[in-house]
Amino acid sequence: MDISPILNGFSVVLEPANLLYCLIGVIIGMLIGVLPGLGPGATIAILLPITYGIGPVPAIIMLAGIFYGAQYGGTITSVLLRLPGEASSVVTVFDGFALARQGKAGTALGIAAIGSFIGGTVSIIGLTLLAPVVAGFALDFGPPEYAALGILGVLLISSVGNGNKLKAVIAAGVGLLLATVGRDTFTGAERFTFESLNLAEGIDFIPVAMGLFGLSEILYNIEERHNKVHSPATVGNVWPSRKDLGQAKGAIGRGSLIGFILGVLPGGGATLASLAAYALEKRRAKQPERFGKGAVEGVAAPETANNAAATSSFIPLLTLGIPANATMALMFGALLIQGIQPGPQLVTEHPDVFWGVINSMYIGNILLLIMSIPMVGVFVKILRVRPGVLAPITVLITLLGAYTVNNQVYDIFLVIGFGLLGYLMKKFGFEPGPLVLAFVLGPMIENSARQSLLIFGGDPSGFFTRPISGTVLALVVLVALLPLIRKAVRRKSPDPVEEKIS
Repeated sequence: MDISPILNGFSVVLEPANLLYCLIGVIIGMLIGVLPGLGPGATIAILLPITYGIGPVPAIIMLAGIFYGAQYGGTITSVLLRLPGEASSVVTVFDGFALARQGKAGTALGIAAIGSFIGGTVSIIGLTLLAPVVAGFALDFGPPEYAALGILGVLLISSVGNGNKLKAVIAAGVGLLLATVGRDTFTGAERFTFESLNLAEGIDFIPVAMGLFGLSEILYNIEERHNKVHSPATVGNVWPSRKDLGQAKGAIGRGSLIGFILGVLPGGGATLASLAAYALEKRRAKQPERFGKGAVEGVAAPETANNAAATSSFIPLLTLGIPANATMALMFGALLIQGIQPGPQLVTEHPDVFWGVINSMYIGNILLLIMSIPMVGVFVKILRVRPGVLAPITVLITLLGAYTVNNQVYDIFLVIGFGLLGYLMKKFGFEPGPLVLAFVLGPMIENSARQSLLIFGGDPSGFFTRPISGTVLALVVLVALLPLIRKAVRRKSPDPVEEKIS
């Protein structure tokens, strides 16, 4: 393996400007993780307009820092307030807050910081070794393969993700429909524009992202947490004892592996990784009743796994151009804004971006470890600020950011419209993630499918005659039939619990 590109990537990261943006990213990420409800997705969406004014390398380094930095920030509220700042920190509440009530809040935060650092570092090493291999393999991909991959990505996110599967499929369908608005790239015909000049060029990604992730989250969380004031637990010694480290080391190792694997899979991500790691530790524990009452492993496993997953989710984005989750879809959009197409050509055409982003994670992870413990006191003060004070400021920043992209009032109305749509989706149990992912992948699926049909002379069976696209489409069929297969298996196999009762 040629390590010269990796070393060049470190030289890119160590430039003062890029180091500064890495630091800014992880600090913002930690702050956002501490503020319950906003999340890295909403923050990245709000900050997308800023990326216009800076280069691609510092822009993506900063946004990546926000993403993995938020994973640790969410731990602080989980431990001190029993209020997860991030969905991936929900499981940490069970044992983290129990430890805080026992006067061991510092221990919980210290274990979380160490686990996050190790999990993130292991995942970065895996990313460094695996990403070039995947990118090299993906160089054989043509339009049929990209069309099949795009369909698989949308279907996986819709069927494997959390929540109601039917609602996720509906949301993805709406995203695909929105992606068709504007002029047809092949014929020039206008589609769903309703004779509006503003819609002739299609719907811009930024207003969609800022509305569905930024404004909708703010509106939803104002309603959920308006005027609620919490009293954070007291933080004592933050360095865990040798006994605590001994109990946590196995959980940290297993959490790193689980997080890395699930982060790569579409629909997996940090939340699923933290749940899976916690469930594994509880299942293999000699005293499972300890979990939920202050087990150190119950903090170490999910916190390690969610950081490992946050890092490894960059593999399909950078190498295949397929976002593994909603936040990666926003990163995909940020790269497109910079005129960079994520995918197998990224490592050869833009090695500074590819290796700069990957190697920045080593630096960012070290910065997180150094800052996480000393800054706990600052975060505790931030937690006392009412949501009613922060929300108007955030809304103002969001709308101003939307306007500055094209200097059009129309974009502000788009953000408000998608913000209201996202709010209603949340109220009725629809996740915005599948919609945004489908909206991002829609043009790639359509263009690649139509190019493929031109290559095949209009014969769709050509998709199945090519080895890679045929295999991917077989997986599409399998994923689509998976719910039916599960139902059939459940009907045939009797419930062992019911058998015991009878």
